[in-house]
Amino acid sequence: MLFAYSRKVFSGRKIQQMAEENIPMKWLIGDPDVVPSYRTINRFRTDPQTTKLIALMYLQFRQSLIDNNLLSDEAIFIDGTKILADANKYSFVWRRSTEKFESKLDQKTRNLFKDLIQNKVNLAVESEMDPTDLQTLEAEVDALDTEIDELDQQIKTEKVIPGGSPRKQRRRKLKHLRHLVRDEYLPRKQKYRQYHEWFGDRNSFSKTDHDATFMRMKEDPMQNGQLKPGYNLQIATQSQFVLYYQVNQRPTDQRTLIPFLKAMNFAQTPVNYIVADAGYGSEPNYQFVKEKLGKIPLIPYTMYLKEQSKKYRSDLSKVMNWEYHAEEDYYVDNHHIRFSYHGMSHRTDKNGFTRDFKVYRADDYDDPERYYWSTTRMGNQRRININPHWESQKAYVREQLSSPEGKAIFAKRKLEDEPAFGNLKANLRFRRLSVRGLRQVNNELGIILMAANMNKLAKMMANLSHIFGWIEKLSHIFQKKWKMRLNLFVGGTYVPASFFNLVTLANTG
Repeated sequence: MLFAYSRKVFSGRKIQQMAEENIPMKWLIGDPDVVPSYRTINRFRTDPQTTKLIALMYLQFRQSLIDNNLLSDEAIFIDGTKILADANKYSFVWRRSTEKFESKLDQKTRNLFKDLIQNKVNLAVESEMDPTDLQTLEAEVDALDTEIDELDQQIKTEKVIPGGSPRKQRRRKLKHLRHLVRDEYLPRKQKYRQYHEWFGDRNSFSKTDHDATFMRMKEDPMQNGQLKPGYNLQIATQSQFVLYYQVNQRPTDQRTLIPFLKAMNFAQTPVNYIVADAGYGSEPNYQFVKEKLGKIPLIPYTMYLKEQSKKYRSDLSKVMNWEYHAEEDYYVDNHHIRFSYHGMSHRTDKNGFTRDFKVYRADDYDDPERYYWSTTRMGNQRRININPHWESQKAYVREQLSSPEGKAIFAKRKLEDEPAFGNLKANLRFRRLSVRGLRQVNNELGIILMAANMNKLAKMMANLSHIFGWIEKLSHIFQKKWKMRLNLFVGGTYVPASFFNLVTLANTG
């Protein structure tokens, strides 16, 4: 499977064909007469046991790199990219639209509940039950079925009534109400309930792959910001080897860092620095890296580069360029308006993280000019909110990024994780998944990333053996059979058997 993925073959049927025709593939299988079916290959990729096998594979791979001094304890580099899901790009379902249509449906069910009460239908439900609840709708269908059956029996025995039978008129009305509840309201309510289960904490999903979220992709040929179903892949690299990976359903990187770091084994790969781009810079992320992990974050915040510009530092309208008097705790802006400490405020975001702000209020002035600059257009006193914890974190990050060691390590970021993604999408041409579902996607991405690792390790060994003549040293690093397996990853094409020294392969194996 790894060899097939390293040769840009991702389809189950094409992997089966490769196993039938390709000599190195037959050698890796071990028996030239055994060819796995494409069904077996696809079941393997989606099996829950494969997840455990992939986790063990990465554990052993990391340990092999550590044992051979191919990793350092300096830093680990984190980045993310979006991978297209195996889903129709027009199969979107939006949370906001679902909630809007569901609220309209709830209003219709309330009106229908009132109609049933007016028609004296015995609903056999408690009066405090919500008319929009799914159980209430099911009870309404049962009550209408019972009422209509009773009317059918009565109509069979009644005589012809001039002007029409009242029972038939009532039955016609109840049948219409039953049709609304059973064939329209109840199925839609069940559908919306299922949608909310699939949404989770997301705002969209795909009908083709319920775990896929609609995101903006970098590949946008129409240049219209079209949303497409996909997954957010996070990787952690060292020496361009992918050591850890995680598949997320959130489109932004900021909220993925803490779950990703929690999944890492820092006992096996101890590092001093966590390096990432500005998309990961936030107060909870800095707090987790420093306080929970005890690491140094080399993660710039969103405004870091802009704050370094001369234009920004000379802009006196920015609060960070105002005069601050720590003894009396007040600010003075560019119009000489004093902002004195007024109190504290607290904000809790939707993720449950609470931020504490110090509120500074402009002093009152009788002078018309100062009064103008100290008030808003509505005539209220101007206020500014300062988050001391966030400001101290930003100062700490600026200090680390401006230090010689921090600069040198952060400069390596573009040489670490970016080439890994470039190799994945450009060289291996893996831009779209072949499986559906979060667990299955996790398995496939684990396989393709390990295939990229094997390619890099094989080329590294080939370069060492050719340039430095370290064949004997490499034979001690890896077992002979393991080395032969890696040699197969170096070749870039499928070659006929006559180009291979099969006798040498057999003797080496």
